[in-house]
Amino acid sequence: MANETRKKTLYRDKKHAKIAGVCAGIANYFNIETWLIRIIAVTAVIFGHGFVVVIYIAAWMILDEKPVSATNGDHDPIELKTKVWQAGEPPRRALREVSTDFSELEQRLQQMERYVTSNAYKIDRELNQL
Repeated sequence: MANETRKKTLYRDKKHAKIAGVCAGIANYFNIETWLIRIIAVTAVIFGHGFVVVIYIAAWMILDEKPVSATNGDHDPIELKTKVWQAGEPPRRALREVSTDFSELEQRLQQMERYVTSNAYKIDRELNQL
């Protein structure tokens, strides 16, 4: 569980789409509720002066549709409940998972700090400036 590293890819989710599936895809990527992303998007459109609409249309054109997994005939695939509040996960287990995630992030941050403060970083930076 702690060492599960799976590469996430951002897709448009046409199955749960209202317009083009961009908000549903973003919600799926960040593992949060779709309605929350939609509220953020609508608020950003209202206060963003059209900039968000341009970004939405660009995402619509750029992002690939979520691939359909192989299923049994015409039936929808079974979706696992991956969010803590959906799965009915006990709070201690959820806290342990969050703690594990933060520990992994802390280790990565420490590795970056060691590199940036090392002589190798200084040498690489000077070579790149040549």
